[in-house]
Amino acid sequence: MKKILTALLLITNYCLLITFANATELFDKDMPVVDGISVFEMSDVFADIYEKLESIKWGGKDINIAIESLEKLDKDAHIAATDERVVLVWKDTIVGNWPRPRAGDWRAFGQITTALVLKLREEIAPMRSLTDSGIYEVVVGALMRGVDESGRYIYSARAESLEDGRLLTSAGLEGAQDERGNFRVSGVYRGGLADTGDIREGDLITEINGRAMSTMTPSDIGAAFSGFNSGTLKLTVLAPGGARPVTLRRATVVIADADIIWKDKVDAEQIDAKTGILEIVLTKVSDNSAAIINEALAKYGARTTGIVLDMRVAGGNEERAAAKIAGLFMGRIPALRSVETAKEETEISPGGNAVIPFNIPVVVLVSGGTTGTAEALAASFYEQGRGLLIGTPTAGRARLASRLNLKNGGQLEVLNRTVKTGVGRIIDGRGIFPIVCLSNIRNAEQQNAFFVNVINGDFGGRDFNKEPNIDPEAVRKGCPQIISGADEDAVSTAVSMKVLTDAIAYDALMKK
Repeated sequence: MKKILTALLLITNYCLLITFANATELFDKDMPVVDGISVFEMSDVFADIYEKLESIKWGGKDINIAIESLEKLDKDAHIAATDERVVLVWKDTIVGNWPRPRAGDWRAFGQITTALVLKLREEIAPMRSLTDSGIYEVVVGALMRGVDESGRYIYSARAESLEDGRLLTSAGLEGAQDERGNFRVSGVYRGGLADTGDIREGDLITEINGRAMSTMTPSDIGAAFSGFNSGTLKLTVLAPGGARPVTLRRATVVIADADIIWKDKVDAEQIDAKTGILEIVLTKVSDNSAAIINEALAKYGARTTGIVLDMRVAGGNEERAAAKIAGLFMGRIPALRSVETAKEETEISPGGNAVIPFNIPVVVLVSGGTTGTAEALAASFYEQGRGLLIGTPTAGRARLASRLNLKNGGQLEVLNRTVKTGVGRIIDGRGIFPIVCLSNIRNAEQQNAFFVNVINGDFGGRDFNKEPNIDPEAVRKGCPQIISGADEDAVSTAVSMKVLTDAIAYDALMKK
Protein backbone atom coordinates (compact mmCIF):
# COMPACT_ATOMS: atom_id res chain seq x y z
CA MET A 1 0.00 0.00 0.00
CA LYS A 2 2.62 2.55 1.04
CA LYS A 3 4.78 1.65 -1.97
CA ILE A 4 1.85 2.22 -4.32
CA LEU A 5 1.02 5.60 -2.80
CA THR A 6 4.67 6.65 -2.78
CA ALA A 7 5.08 5.78 -6.44
CA LEU A 8 1.94 7.66 -7.42
CA LEU A 9 2.87 10.75 -5.49
CA LEU A 10 6.07 11.00 -7.58
CA ILE A 11 4.09 11.18 -10.79
CA THR A 12 4.06 14.70 -12.19
CA ASN A 13 3.82 14.28 -15.95
CA TYR A 14 1.39 11.42 -16.29
CA CYS A 15 -1.97 10.48 -14.86
CA LEU A 16 -4.34 7.61 -15.34
CA LEU A 17 -7.56 9.42 -16.02
CA ILE A 18 -6.96 13.04 -16.98
CA THR A 19 -4.20 15.47 -17.90
CA PHE A 20 -3.28 18.57 -15.96
CA ALA A 21 -4.26 20.78 -18.88
CA ASN A 22 -7.85 19.68 -18.49
CA ALA A 23 -7.88 19.81 -14.66
CA THR A 24 -10.58 22.46 -14.56
CA GLU A 25 -13.16 20.15 -16.15
CA LEU A 26 -13.40 16.55 -15.04
CA PHE A 27 -16.77 15.89 -16.64
CA ASP A 28 -18.14 16.12 -20.16
CA LYS A 29 -20.75 18.86 -20.48
CA ASP A 30 -22.60 16.66 -22.96
CA MET A 31 -22.98 14.03 -20.20
CA PRO A 32 -24.30 15.97 -17.19
CA VAL A 33 -25.69 12.82 -15.57
CA VAL A 34 -23.30 10.00 -14.64
CA ASP A 35 -24.55 6.89 -12.85
CA GLY A 36 -27.76 8.71 -11.95
CA ILE A 37 -25.96 11.74 -10.48
CA SER A 38 -26.15 15.27 -11.88
CA VAL A 39 -22.41 15.72 -11.66
CA PHE A 40 -22.24 19.47 -12.26
CA GLU A 41 -25.00 20.22 -9.73
CA MET A 42 -23.36 17.99 -7.13
CA SER A 43 -19.95 19.53 -7.84
CA ASP A 44 -21.39 23.02 -7.29
CA VAL A 45 -22.83 21.96 -3.93
CA PHE A 46 -19.49 20.50 -2.80
CA ALA A 47 -17.71 23.65 -4.00
CA ASP A 48 -20.10 25.75 -1.90
CA ILE A 49 -19.54 23.49 1.12
CA TYR A 50 -15.74 23.79 0.89
CA GLU A 51 -15.90 27.55 0.48
CA LYS A 52 -18.26 27.97 3.45
CA LEU A 53 -16.14 25.73 5.70
CA GLU A 54 -12.99 27.62 4.79
CA SER A 55 -14.64 31.00 5.47
CA ILE A 56 -15.62 30.54 9.10
CA LYS A 57 -13.65 30.84 12.31
CA TRP A 58 -13.09 27.68 14.33
CA GLY A 59 -12.96 28.01 18.12
CA GLY A 60 -9.30 28.40 18.91
CA LYS A 61 -8.08 26.28 15.98
CA ASP A 62 -6.47 26.70 12.60
CA ILE A 63 -8.49 24.29 10.49
CA ASN A 64 -7.34 23.06 7.10
CA ILE A 65 -10.16 21.33 5.27
CA ALA A 66 -8.56 18.24 3.76
CA ILE A 67 -10.06 16.20 0.94
CA GLU A 68 -8.22 13.17 2.36
CA SER A 69 -10.95 13.04 5.02
CA LEU A 70 -13.23 11.31 2.52
CA GLU A 71 -11.30 8.08 3.06
CA LYS A 72 -13.16 7.85 6.37
CA LEU A 73 -16.20 6.71 4.38
CA ASP A 74 -14.74 3.19 4.36
CA LYS A 75 -11.75 1.45 5.92
CA ASP A 76 -10.64 0.12 2.50
CA ALA A 77 -10.48 3.60 0.95
CA HIS A 78 -7.16 5.45 0.99
CA ILE A 79 -6.77 8.99 -0.32
CA ALA A 80 -3.54 10.95 -0.56
CA ALA A 81 -3.28 14.55 -1.75
CA THR A 82 -0.03 16.38 -2.39
CA ASP A 83 0.57 19.75 -3.98
CA GLU A 84 0.15 18.09 -7.38
CA ARG A 85 -2.04 14.98 -7.19
CA VAL A 86 -5.15 13.51 -5.55
CA VAL A 87 -4.96 9.71 -5.51
CA LEU A 88 -7.65 7.20 -4.54
CA VAL A 89 -6.64 3.63 -3.72
CA TRP A 90 -9.22 0.95 -2.92
CA LYS A 91 -7.55 -1.78 -0.88
CA ASP A 92 -4.40 -2.28 -3.02
CA THR A 93 -5.80 -1.07 -6.34
CA ILE A 94 -5.46 2.40 -7.81
CA VAL A 95 -8.93 3.54 -8.86
CA GLY A 96 -8.50 7.29 -9.23
CA ASN A 97 -5.76 9.83 -9.91
CA TRP A 98 -6.39 13.53 -10.57
CA PRO A 99 -4.32 16.71 -10.62
CA ARG A 100 -4.84 18.67 -7.43
CA PRO A 101 -6.55 22.04 -7.98
CA ARG A 102 -4.97 25.29 -6.97
CA ALA A 103 -5.73 26.58 -3.47
CA GLY A 104 -9.11 28.29 -3.40
CA ASP A 105 -10.30 26.77 -6.68
CA TRP A 106 -13.47 25.47 -5.04
CA ARG A 107 -15.14 24.61 -8.33
CA ALA A 108 -12.31 22.21 -9.17
CA PHE A 109 -12.32 20.76 -5.65
CA GLY A 110 -16.06 20.23 -5.99
CA GLN A 111 -15.56 18.27 -9.18
CA ILE A 112 -12.83 16.10 -7.68
CA THR A 113 -15.09 15.37 -4.71
CA THR A 114 -17.89 14.30 -7.05
CA ALA A 115 -15.40 12.13 -8.96
CA LEU A 116 -14.34 10.52 -5.68
CA VAL A 117 -17.98 9.90 -4.78
CA LEU A 118 -18.60 8.18 -8.13
CA LYS A 119 -15.58 5.93 -7.64
CA LEU A 120 -16.47 5.13 -4.02
CA ARG A 121 -20.06 4.30 -5.02
CA GLU A 122 -18.67 1.58 -7.27
CA GLU A 123 -16.99 -0.05 -4.26
CA ILE A 124 -19.31 0.76 -1.32
CA ALA A 125 -22.71 -0.86 -1.79
CA PRO A 126 -24.66 1.29 0.75
CA MET A 127 -23.56 4.47 -1.04
CA ARG A 128 -25.26 3.34 -4.25
CA SER A 129 -28.68 3.61 -2.61
CA LEU A 130 -28.16 7.12 -1.21
CA THR A 131 -30.02 10.13 -2.54
CA ASP A 132 -28.09 13.31 -3.37
CA SER A 133 -28.91 14.72 0.09
CA GLY A 134 -27.75 11.45 1.65
CA ILE A 135 -24.45 11.72 -0.20
CA TYR A 136 -23.95 15.29 1.00
CA GLU A 137 -24.69 14.16 4.56
CA VAL A 138 -22.12 11.34 4.62
CA VAL A 139 -19.47 13.43 2.86
CA VAL A 140 -19.90 16.33 5.30
CA GLY A 141 -19.75 13.82 8.16
CA ALA A 142 -16.44 12.47 6.84
CA LEU A 143 -15.04 15.98 6.42
CA MET A 144 -16.02 16.89 9.97
CA ARG A 145 -14.43 13.77 11.42
CA GLY A 146 -11.33 14.61 9.44
CA VAL A 147 -10.93 17.96 11.22
CA ASP A 148 -11.79 16.55 14.66
CA GLU A 149 -15.12 18.31 14.75
CA SER A 150 -18.72 17.25 14.46
CA GLY A 151 -21.09 18.53 11.87
CA ARG A 152 -23.91 17.63 9.53
CA TYR A 153 -25.55 18.54 6.28
CA ILE A 154 -29.18 19.67 6.52
CA TYR A 155 -30.91 18.95 3.24
CA SER A 156 -33.45 21.77 3.56
CA ALA A 157 -33.63 24.49 6.16
CA ARG A 158 -37.26 25.12 5.24
CA ALA A 159 -38.26 21.45 5.45
CA GLU A 160 -36.51 21.08 8.80
CA SER A 161 -38.43 23.99 10.29
CA LEU A 162 -41.70 22.56 9.00
CA GLU A 163 -40.94 19.16 10.53
CA ASP A 164 -39.84 20.53 13.90
CA GLY A 165 -42.92 19.54 15.88
CA ARG A 166 -43.48 18.69 19.52
CA LEU A 167 -43.59 14.94 20.01
CA LEU A 168 -45.94 13.20 22.40
CA THR A 169 -44.28 10.88 24.93
CA SER A 170 -41.55 9.71 22.61
CA ALA A 171 -37.78 9.61 22.43
CA GLY A 172 -38.19 10.79 18.83
CA LEU A 173 -36.79 7.90 16.80
CA GLU A 174 -37.86 4.88 14.81
CA GLY A 175 -36.13 1.64 13.91
CA ALA A 176 -36.04 -2.10 14.42
CA GLN A 177 -33.83 -4.83 15.79
CA ASP A 178 -31.32 -6.33 13.39
CA GLU A 179 -30.22 -9.96 13.17
CA ARG A 180 -27.95 -9.50 16.21
CA GLY A 181 -30.70 -7.97 18.30
CA ASN A 182 -29.31 -4.44 18.23
CA PHE A 183 -31.68 -1.59 17.42
CA ARG A 184 -30.86 0.11 14.12
CA VAL A 185 -32.25 3.63 13.85
CA SER A 186 -34.20 4.09 10.61
CA GLY A 187 -35.50 7.60 11.27
CA VAL A 188 -35.08 10.52 13.67
CA TYR A 189 -37.77 13.15 14.24
CA ARG A 190 -36.32 16.60 13.73
CA GLY A 191 -36.36 18.68 16.88
CA GLY A 192 -37.01 15.63 19.08
CA LEU A 193 -34.91 14.22 21.90
CA ALA A 194 -32.94 11.79 19.73
CA ASP A 195 -32.16 14.57 17.24
CA THR A 196 -30.82 16.92 19.89
CA GLY A 197 -28.90 13.96 21.33
CA ASP A 198 -27.11 13.67 17.95
CA ILE A 199 -28.56 10.25 17.11
CA ARG A 200 -28.68 9.76 13.36
CA GLU A 201 -30.29 7.39 10.87
CA GLY A 202 -28.18 4.24 10.60
CA ASP A 203 -26.84 4.39 14.17
CA LEU A 204 -27.05 1.24 16.29
CA ILE A 205 -28.38 1.32 19.84
CA THR A 206 -26.85 -1.58 21.74
CA GLU A 207 -28.00 -0.91 25.33
CA ILE A 208 -30.82 0.81 27.20
CA ASN A 209 -30.30 1.56 30.89
CA GLY A 210 -27.49 -1.01 31.06
CA ARG A 211 -29.56 -3.76 29.45
CA ALA A 212 -28.41 -5.23 26.16
CA MET A 213 -30.88 -4.64 23.34
CA SER A 214 -30.42 -8.26 22.25
CA THR A 215 -32.14 -9.38 25.47
CA MET A 216 -35.17 -7.13 24.96
CA THR A 217 -38.41 -7.90 23.15
CA PRO A 218 -40.05 -5.44 20.74
CA SER A 219 -42.56 -4.68 23.51
CA ASP A 220 -39.74 -3.87 25.92
CA ILE A 221 -38.18 -1.51 23.41
CA GLY A 222 -41.49 0.16 22.59
CA ALA A 223 -42.16 0.76 26.28
CA ALA A 224 -38.72 2.32 26.70
CA PHE A 225 -38.93 4.66 23.72
CA SER A 226 -42.56 5.73 24.04
CA GLY A 227 -45.53 5.35 26.37
CA PHE A 228 -47.09 7.56 28.99
CA ASN A 229 -44.40 7.74 31.68
CA SER A 230 -41.56 10.21 31.90
CA GLY A 231 -38.09 8.99 32.71
CA THR A 232 -34.42 9.06 31.85
CA LEU A 233 -32.98 6.73 29.21
CA LYS A 234 -29.27 5.86 29.19
CA LEU A 235 -28.32 4.54 25.76
CA THR A 236 -25.15 3.15 24.24
CA VAL A 237 -25.05 4.27 20.61
CA LEU A 238 -22.71 2.84 17.99
CA ALA A 239 -22.12 5.40 15.23
CA PRO A 240 -19.39 5.86 12.57
CA GLY A 241 -17.28 7.70 15.13
CA GLY A 242 -17.45 4.79 17.61
CA ALA A 243 -19.54 3.84 20.63
CA ARG A 244 -20.72 6.62 22.92
CA PRO A 245 -23.22 7.11 25.75
CA VAL A 246 -26.34 9.18 25.11
CA THR A 247 -28.80 10.33 27.76
CA LEU A 248 -32.41 11.15 26.84
CA ARG A 249 -35.24 12.22 29.12
CA ARG A 250 -38.63 11.27 27.74
CA ALA A 251 -41.33 13.84 28.34
CA THR A 252 -44.61 13.06 30.07
CA VAL A 253 -46.90 14.92 27.66
CA VAL A 254 -44.86 17.00 25.24
CA ILE A 255 -41.21 17.61 24.57
CA ALA A 256 -40.48 21.17 25.57
CA ASP A 257 -37.26 23.07 26.13
CA ALA A 258 -38.14 23.15 29.84
CA ASP A 259 -40.73 21.38 31.98
CA ILE A 260 -42.00 22.79 35.29
CA ILE A 261 -43.00 20.56 38.21
CA TRP A 262 -44.40 22.03 41.43
CA LYS A 263 -44.20 19.80 44.50
CA ASP A 264 -46.43 20.94 47.36
CA LYS A 265 -44.82 20.71 50.76
CA VAL A 266 -47.18 19.01 53.19
CA ASP A 267 -45.97 17.93 56.65
CA ALA A 268 -46.95 18.20 60.30
CA GLU A 269 -46.06 21.88 60.45
CA GLN A 270 -47.29 22.85 57.02
CA ILE A 271 -50.61 21.35 56.07
CA ASP A 272 -52.06 24.11 53.93
CA ALA A 273 -49.62 23.36 51.08
CA LYS A 274 -48.83 26.99 50.32
CA THR A 275 -45.10 26.30 49.99
CA GLY A 276 -43.23 23.71 48.04
CA ILE A 277 -40.25 22.68 45.92
CA LEU A 278 -40.00 23.96 42.35
CA GLU A 279 -38.43 21.49 39.95
CA ILE A 280 -37.29 22.77 36.55
CA VAL A 281 -36.34 20.10 34.01
CA LEU A 282 -34.21 21.86 31.41
CA THR A 283 -33.70 19.96 28.15
CA LYS A 284 -32.47 22.80 25.94
CA VAL A 285 -30.89 26.14 26.76
CA SER A 286 -32.85 28.53 24.55
CA ASP A 287 -34.84 31.74 24.60
CA ASN A 288 -37.94 29.57 24.89
CA SER A 289 -36.69 27.79 28.01
CA ALA A 290 -35.58 31.10 29.51
CA ALA A 291 -39.14 32.41 29.08
CA ILE A 292 -40.63 29.25 30.60
CA ILE A 293 -38.31 29.46 33.62
CA ASN A 294 -38.97 33.18 34.06
CA GLU A 295 -42.71 32.52 34.10
CA ALA A 296 -42.32 29.67 36.61
CA LEU A 297 -40.19 31.77 38.95
CA ALA A 298 -42.75 34.58 38.79
CA LYS A 299 -45.57 32.15 39.58
CA TYR A 300 -43.94 30.04 42.30
CA GLY A 301 -40.98 32.12 43.50
CA ALA A 302 -42.74 33.67 46.48
CA ARG A 303 -43.89 30.26 47.72
CA THR A 304 -40.94 28.01 47.02
CA THR A 305 -38.57 26.85 49.72
CA GLY A 306 -36.10 25.39 47.26
CA ILE A 307 -35.43 24.88 43.56
CA VAL A 308 -34.15 21.86 41.66
CA LEU A 309 -32.71 22.76 38.26
CA ASP A 310 -32.41 19.40 36.51
CA MET A 311 -29.92 19.72 33.66
CA ARG A 312 -28.95 16.05 33.36
CA VAL A 313 -30.02 15.94 29.70
CA ALA A 314 -29.65 19.63 28.87
CA GLY A 315 -27.75 20.91 25.89
CA GLY A 316 -27.70 24.19 24.10
CA ASN A 317 -26.14 26.29 21.41
CA GLU A 318 -27.19 29.82 22.37
CA GLU A 319 -24.77 31.71 24.60
CA ARG A 320 -27.10 34.61 25.31
CA ALA A 321 -29.96 32.29 26.24
CA ALA A 322 -27.66 30.70 28.85
CA ALA A 323 -26.86 34.18 30.18
CA LYS A 324 -30.59 34.99 30.40
CA ILE A 325 -31.27 31.91 32.52
CA ALA A 326 -28.25 32.61 34.73
CA GLY A 327 -29.46 36.18 35.19
CA LEU A 328 -32.84 35.04 36.51
CA PHE A 329 -31.03 33.50 39.49
CA MET A 330 -27.89 35.63 39.80
CA GLY A 331 -28.43 38.96 38.11
CA ARG A 332 -25.79 40.83 36.12
CA ILE A 333 -22.79 38.52 36.45
CA PRO A 334 -20.29 37.21 33.83
CA ALA A 335 -22.20 34.09 32.88
CA LEU A 336 -19.91 32.60 30.22
CA ARG A 337 -17.39 33.39 27.51
CA SER A 338 -17.76 32.64 23.81
CA VAL A 339 -14.64 31.75 21.82
CA GLU A 340 -14.33 31.84 18.02
CA THR A 341 -10.58 32.26 17.66
CA ALA A 342 -7.65 31.47 19.91
CA LYS A 343 -7.12 35.08 20.93
CA GLU A 344 -10.66 36.43 20.98
CA GLU A 345 -13.16 35.80 23.77
CA THR A 346 -16.48 37.54 24.26
CA GLU A 347 -17.76 37.84 27.82
CA ILE A 348 -21.53 37.42 27.95
CA SER A 349 -23.56 38.71 30.88
CA PRO A 350 -27.30 38.92 31.55
CA GLY A 351 -29.06 42.19 30.94
CA GLY A 352 -31.36 42.13 33.96
CA ASN A 353 -31.50 41.57 37.69
CA ALA A 354 -32.26 38.31 39.49
CA VAL A 355 -35.96 37.54 39.95
CA ILE A 356 -35.55 34.97 42.73
CA PRO A 357 -34.21 35.84 46.21
CA PHE A 358 -30.66 34.68 46.99
CA ASN A 359 -31.81 33.01 50.20
CA ILE A 360 -33.75 30.38 48.20
CA PRO A 361 -31.50 27.29 47.99
CA VAL A 362 -30.87 25.83 44.55
CA VAL A 363 -29.74 22.33 43.59
CA VAL A 364 -28.35 21.89 40.08
CA LEU A 365 -28.41 18.32 38.75
CA VAL A 366 -25.77 17.46 36.13
CA SER A 367 -24.52 14.33 34.39
CA GLY A 368 -22.73 13.15 31.26
CA GLY A 369 -25.83 14.25 29.35
CA THR A 370 -25.17 17.91 30.24
CA THR A 371 -23.48 19.51 27.23
CA GLY A 372 -22.71 22.81 25.50
CA THR A 373 -24.07 26.00 27.02
CA ALA A 374 -25.78 23.93 29.73
CA GLU A 375 -22.31 23.14 31.08
CA ALA A 376 -21.46 26.84 31.16
CA LEU A 377 -24.76 27.53 32.91
CA ALA A 378 -23.99 24.91 35.57
CA ALA A 379 -20.57 26.50 36.01
CA SER A 380 -22.22 29.88 36.64
CA PHE A 381 -24.16 28.50 39.59
CA TYR A 382 -20.93 27.02 40.94
CA GLU A 383 -18.69 30.06 40.41
CA GLN A 384 -21.21 32.50 41.88
CA GLY A 385 -21.97 30.26 44.86
CA ARG A 386 -25.63 30.27 43.86
CA GLY A 387 -26.37 26.58 43.55
CA LEU A 388 -25.09 23.19 44.68
CA LEU A 389 -23.92 20.89 41.87
CA ILE A 390 -25.11 17.31 42.37
CA GLY A 391 -24.77 14.34 40.02
CA THR A 392 -21.87 13.08 37.91
CA PRO A 393 -19.36 14.96 35.70
CA THR A 394 -20.73 16.78 32.67
CA ALA A 395 -19.82 15.76 29.12
CA GLY A 396 -17.01 18.23 28.52
CA ARG A 397 -18.46 18.93 25.08
CA ALA A 398 -18.64 22.71 25.03
CA ARG A 399 -18.42 23.28 21.29
CA LEU A 400 -21.30 25.17 19.74
CA ALA A 401 -22.79 24.97 16.27
CA SER A 402 -23.05 27.59 13.59
CA ARG A 403 -25.39 27.14 10.63
CA LEU A 404 -24.18 28.13 7.19
CA ASN A 405 -26.69 28.61 4.40
CA LEU A 406 -25.87 26.86 1.12
CA LYS A 407 -26.90 27.95 -2.35
CA ASN A 408 -29.01 24.80 -2.90
CA GLY A 409 -31.30 25.62 0.05
CA GLY A 410 -29.52 23.30 2.46
CA GLN A 411 -27.36 24.18 5.43
CA LEU A 412 -24.17 23.11 7.12
CA GLU A 413 -24.21 22.76 10.88
CA VAL A 414 -20.64 22.84 12.20
CA LEU A 415 -19.26 23.02 15.73
CA ASN A 416 -16.86 25.89 15.21
CA ARG A 417 -17.32 27.80 18.48
CA THR A 418 -16.62 26.89 22.07
CA VAL A 419 -17.60 28.29 25.46
CA LYS A 420 -15.72 28.81 28.69
CA THR A 421 -17.08 29.59 32.14
CA GLY A 422 -17.69 33.16 33.25
CA VAL A 423 -14.27 33.40 34.87
CA GLY A 424 -12.52 31.74 31.94
CA ARG A 425 -12.30 28.09 32.98
CA ILE A 426 -12.02 25.63 30.11
CA ILE A 427 -14.99 23.27 29.75
CA ASP A 428 -14.38 21.49 26.44
CA GLY A 429 -12.51 18.23 27.00
CA ARG A 430 -12.76 18.66 30.76
CA GLY A 431 -16.33 19.23 31.94
CA ILE A 432 -17.81 20.52 35.18
CA PHE A 433 -17.59 18.34 38.29
CA PRO A 434 -20.34 17.97 40.92
CA ILE A 435 -19.73 18.67 44.60
CA VAL A 436 -21.91 15.69 45.50
CA CYS A 437 -21.28 12.57 43.43
CA LEU A 438 -24.50 10.57 43.18
CA SER A 439 -22.92 7.36 41.92
CA ASN A 440 -21.14 6.99 45.27
CA ILE A 441 -24.32 7.29 47.37
CA ARG A 442 -26.72 5.09 45.46
CA ASN A 443 -28.71 3.49 48.30
CA ALA A 444 -30.42 4.83 51.42
CA GLU A 445 -27.70 3.53 53.77
CA GLN A 446 -24.95 5.30 51.83
CA GLN A 447 -27.00 8.51 51.71
CA ASN A 448 -27.65 8.47 55.47
CA ALA A 449 -23.96 7.95 56.20
CA PHE A 450 -23.04 10.72 53.76
CA PHE A 451 -25.34 13.32 55.34
CA VAL A 452 -24.24 12.39 58.88
CA ASN A 453 -20.65 13.10 57.80
CA VAL A 454 -21.67 16.37 56.17
CA ILE A 455 -23.53 17.64 59.24
CA ASN A 456 -20.69 16.54 61.56
CA GLY A 457 -18.14 18.33 59.43
CA ASP A 458 -16.47 15.09 58.34
CA PHE A 459 -17.27 15.44 54.63
CA GLY A 460 -13.90 15.02 52.96
CA GLY A 461 -14.90 15.41 49.35
CA ARG A 462 -12.64 17.28 46.93
CA ASP A 463 -13.74 20.11 44.67
CA PHE A 464 -12.07 19.08 41.43
CA ASN A 465 -13.25 22.25 39.70
CA LYS A 466 -10.55 24.11 41.63
CA GLU A 467 -7.79 21.83 40.35
CA PRO A 468 -6.84 22.95 36.82
CA ASN A 469 -4.34 20.13 36.28
CA ILE A 470 -6.58 17.28 37.39
CA ASP A 471 -7.04 14.40 34.95
CA PRO A 472 -10.74 14.56 33.94
CA GLU A 473 -10.85 10.87 33.15
CA ALA A 474 -9.56 10.00 36.60
CA VAL A 475 -12.40 12.05 38.11
CA ARG A 476 -14.90 10.27 35.89
CA LYS A 477 -13.62 6.89 36.99
CA GLY A 478 -14.05 7.93 40.62
CA CYS A 479 -17.53 9.32 39.94
CA PRO A 480 -18.86 7.20 37.07
CA GLN A 481 -22.09 7.76 35.19
CA ILE A 482 -25.08 5.85 36.54
CA ILE A 483 -26.02 3.27 33.92
CA SER A 484 -29.75 3.04 34.64
CA GLY A 485 -31.85 6.13 34.03
CA ALA A 486 -34.47 4.92 36.52
CA ASP A 487 -31.82 4.51 39.22
CA GLU A 488 -30.43 7.97 38.50
CA ASP A 489 -33.92 9.50 38.71
CA ALA A 490 -34.50 7.89 42.11
CA VAL A 491 -31.22 8.87 43.73
CA SER A 492 -31.37 12.40 42.23
CA THR A 493 -34.79 12.98 43.76
CA ALA A 494 -33.87 11.55 47.16
CA VAL A 495 -30.64 13.52 47.56
CA SER A 496 -32.07 16.77 46.18
CA MET A 497 -35.03 16.72 48.54
CA LYS A 498 -32.78 15.97 51.50
CA VAL A 499 -30.41 18.83 50.66
CA LEU A 500 -33.21 21.36 50.10
CA THR A 501 -35.00 20.50 53.33
CA ASP A 502 -31.88 20.48 55.54
CA ALA A 503 -30.40 23.96 55.75
CA ILE A 504 -27.38 22.75 57.75
CA ALA A 505 -26.45 20.19 55.10
CA TYR A 506 -26.99 22.65 52.25
CA ASP A 507 -24.85 25.35 53.86
CA ALA A 508 -22.08 22.87 54.71
CA LEU A 509 -21.93 21.54 51.14
CA MET A 510 -22.00 25.03 49.62
CA LYS A 511 -18.87 25.91 51.57
CA LYS A 512 -16.86 23.16 49.89
